[in-house]
Amino acid sequence: MLDPQARALLELMIEKRVPPVHTLAPAEARRFYAERRTFTQPEPPPLADVRALATDTGLPLRLYRPAEGRLALLVYFHGGGWTIGDLDTHDVVCRTLALASGCAVLAVDYRLAPEHRFPAAVDDAVAAVRWARREAAALGVDPARVAVGGDSAGGNLAAVAAIAARDAHDPLAAQLLIYPVTDMRAGAPSHTTNGQGYLLTNDSIGWFRGHYVPDEALWSDWRASPLLAADLTRLPRALVLTAGYDPLRDEGLQYADALSAAGNRVQYVCFERQIHGFVTMGRVLDEAGTALALAGGFLREALAPLAA
Repeated sequence: MLDPQARALLELMIEKRVPPVHTLAPAEARRFYAERRTFTQPEPPPLADVRALATDTGLPLRLYRPAEGRLALLVYFHGGGWTIGDLDTHDVVCRTLALASGCAVLAVDYRLAPEHRFPAAVDDAVAAVRWARREAAALGVDPARVAVGGDSAGGNLAAVAAIAARDAHDPLAAQLLIYPVTDMRAGAPSHTTNGQGYLLTNDSIGWFRGHYVPDEALWSDWRASPLLAADLTRLPRALVLTAGYDPLRDEGLQYADALSAAGNRVQYVCFERQIHGFVTMGRVLDEAGTALALAGGFLREALAPLAA
């Protein structure tokens, strides 16, 4: 069954006449998404250090440090269909992951579509990872213990960044993929079974994709659809989380299976009663905290320092 808390949220959104994202212009959609977080997200937990940064090319970043010392690092990409979302919409998620994992978290404010179409977000994601490793000493992190992570579109960017790092002979230590987009063709069965009524709809997916990668010929590019990458071997260990009532559920499972089939170390967990986007909604969905605690434990183990 659908989680009663998720059902209540969906019913409230209908009652309040929250407009579906695909009916809005991008600027309006960004505003609605940003405003909604005050209702669905918990209060931001305090951290030892939170600071604004930027790469040498001006890409905005936000660094979260839960403690002093030389920490492992998670480079995190927010969700929002490559069109909405920013550092503030995922501030609580990043803080929570930092506390749960004991790692520093570097959130990346990558360029958004339609102003910046594919592969601009990919380029920013790859550049942010390279910058973080290059600046590890200044950030107070261990360049050998760097992971990538993200939710939805951010999960897509994290998966792509992990492949790019391997291809650059600079492999990462782990990847956290939360209901990731892995196949831009959107043909998995859950796109049919969960395509209407559960917050993220087929219409919304088409809206996001139309802004980010409108050229159908590019959907099979592995940088848009990492599931279609020719080589998925030698990738960092992964935790893939999905939601049972999410159109993206099956492509997340397909990616986990493909990673496993290629010989990688993979854990897959589906929150069967949840909807897309649930990990950002800890004020109203209890399982958001459960999922982030699970993710934090995975990162703590995967990024633990090697024994001397």
